[in-house]
Amino acid sequence: MTSSPWCADPGCTPRIRLFGTFRLTVDGRAVDTPLGVQRLLAVLALRERASRARLAGLLWPEGSQRQAMTNLRKACWRLQGAVPGHLLVVAAGHDLRLVPEVASDVATLVRAVHDRLGSDGPSAHWPPDPDVLDELVDPEAADLLSDWDDPWLEADRERLRQLRLHVLEDWAARLTDAGDYVLALEVALCALRADVLRESAHRAVIRVHRAEGNVQEARRAFAVCTAVLDREIGIAPSPATVALVP
Repeated sequence: MTSSPWCADPGCTPRIRLFGTFRLTVDGRAVDTPLGVQRLLAVLALRERASRARLAGLLWPEGSQRQAMTNLRKACWRLQGAVPGHLLVVAAGHDLRLVPEVASDVATLVRAVHDRLGSDGPSAHWPPDPDVLDELVDPEAADLLSDWDDPWLEADRERLRQLRLHVLEDWAARLTDAGDYVLALEVALCALRADVLRESAHRAVIRVHRAEGNVQEARRAFAVCTAVLDREIGIAPSPATVALVP
């Protein structure tokens, strides 16, 4: 592997989806890849770069280190065969990394968090890119690689779930303040669907209804929150939630 560009054509747009089910697309077209290749791309998209030895041991822990390294070489070779003429993974010393041109939904989420906490304060980079919002409210994007059970995914899965929920709630609040109630409600409900026991997501929904002047809808949303919390964990809504009800 060399460090040559992924594609000479600036129109090339390789993208990896990790929320929901794995998907690799090139210029909007899905690319079929073996599972070993998918796992390699997933780790690099999540960790940015990793040593060959670390990758091999992480992805193929059941055999010897020698066999794991062989599997890694095969995965790299198969990746080149899946996207002939394009380079997605490059060597960086003893490490492997994705080329910068490869985008991912995980990188989009992390960038959204950084934008939210930008140097200009919480309002930096607002409003968000509509494509970013579309990606984060995708109902299939609730969990990271939801059909995989690899142990190395657990920490990343919970970290990114929390990041996504915080970003959704933050954007719902900003959209509410901006008077874009339709989109604000869609974003707030997306956060609630992702975790129905998350009281702050219930508050986001109540705030939208209240700001729009829909008192009955706000009360109905509060009733749903109350019933869910009581049924599932046996607690009442917090004072912060109660205070929102007209």
